[in-house]
Amino acid sequence: MADPTEPPSGPPSGPAPVPPSSAPPGAAPSSTRRERTGWYFYDWAMSAFSTTVITVFLGPFLTTVTKQAAGCAADADECTGSVYPLGIEVAPGAYFPYLVSLSVALTVLVLPVMGALADRSMHKKRLLAVSAFVGAGATVAMVFVTGDRYLLGGGLFVLANIAFGASVVVYNSFLPQLGGPDDRDRISSRGWALGYLGGGLLLAVNLVVVQSFSVDGDAQRTLDLARWSIVSAGVWWAVFTLVPLAWLREHPAADARPGGNVLTDGFKQLGRTVRGLKTYPLTLFFLLAFLVYNDGIQTVIALASQYGTEELRLGQSTLIVTILLVQFLAFGGALLLGAVAQRIGAWKTVLGSLVLWTGVIVAAFRLPAEAPAQFMALGAAIGLVLGGSQALSRSLFSQLIPAGKEGEYYGFYEISDKGTSWLGPLAFGIVFQLTNSYRVGLVSLLIFFVVGFVLLLAVPMRRAIVAAGNTPPRVL
Repeated sequence: MADPTEPPSGPPSGPAPVPPSSAPPGAAPSSTRRERTGWYFYDWAMSAFSTTVITVFLGPFLTTVTKQAAGCAADADECTGSVYPLGIEVAPGAYFPYLVSLSVALTVLVLPVMGALADRSMHKKRLLAVSAFVGAGATVAMVFVTGDRYLLGGGLFVLANIAFGASVVVYNSFLPQLGGPDDRDRISSRGWALGYLGGGLLLAVNLVVVQSFSVDGDAQRTLDLARWSIVSAGVWWAVFTLVPLAWLREHPAADARPGGNVLTDGFKQLGRTVRGLKTYPLTLFFLLAFLVYNDGIQTVIALASQYGTEELRLGQSTLIVTILLVQFLAFGGALLLGAVAQRIGAWKTVLGSLVLWTGVIVAAFRLPAEAPAQFMALGAAIGLVLGGSQALSRSLFSQLIPAGKEGEYYGFYEISDKGTSWLGPLAFGIVFQLTNSYRVGLVSLLIFFVVGFVLLLAVPMRRAIVAAGNTPPRVL
């Protein structure tokens, strides 16, 4: 295995390397502080969906609505009934994990196309606006998910999650235009940090509302509060998206053709990119590693609330406090790991975070039920590694993208990120349906972190960056 911190001793895989002195990205792109701040603010805007909707409220909310559709009481600890979407028998506890898998599978068709459009469009901000407002609108429409309307809730979630992923593709494609190779770890980490801070602030407001207006023994009141918390995330997402739309600048498209059809040209370019992916095998190998370990991370994020509610029998207020703790610690953790990466390199820092993630899964499996203090301590550990591992993975990938194809490659990246982490939720849902145990399902996630660590360790990062025609940062 080649040492990714040293220049390769033999010929690299892929195309002939571009000397660092002549690599197009060698000079840092010019960007203003206002533009970078506008970019950070989209993380602030969209993180409300990740935190309030995905991580905290939607899993328990849709599970409860599905239980009611199956003929069970909203506050029933166990439900032996089933629902039949499209004629398929589904246990209420498995409905949300299956929805996550469905939504991420559908995004496979959407995200690379969105990336191709972003690279060719002269109006990238318009693509960001459309995808963000569609997702926010679907989230606000959750106000109509009442009674046993589990199918409506599932459909709106699928639409919102696909639009969310599409907007992130466009958002991420701005990163290589905001700073040079040695600046992107810092820029990416600041974006993630601000996102966790914004998501945490909205969650704090929801915590106050839930604590102030919930009534012991009134399951319907709790359900209504959860629904309005979800709606608030859609409003937050839409309102704060106006900041990046105002402050980001349009950059010249790599292959824009005035008078051409952006949509059809985008599909054609996507086809050429797919056929040309084999030209950059080391970039693909990094994507494979990221797909595996990030699948584990995203499954933990998506199902932590459901695990705490159904398996550990923790109250909604405990879950919200824990996720709030995660959010604010992730703000500091992203900045901390970003600073560590400046000293030892992003590649080594991400590898270290995967070791910590493995320990988190083992600790979560051993957690006793009805132990809120221990659950919060585990949440604190997650917060310290969560933001940094994601932010640095994003900036690492920016080094592996051929110049001018940022949107397309981030489309494939997003397939492995929030868009299509489907293996983990699918495995979790299947194991639950077979064993009726969330703890056994949790064990299946260990393999994602262990295998992901091994694959990332095998990526010769410096060689991969040079093979993509880019200048490597000072340390990796």
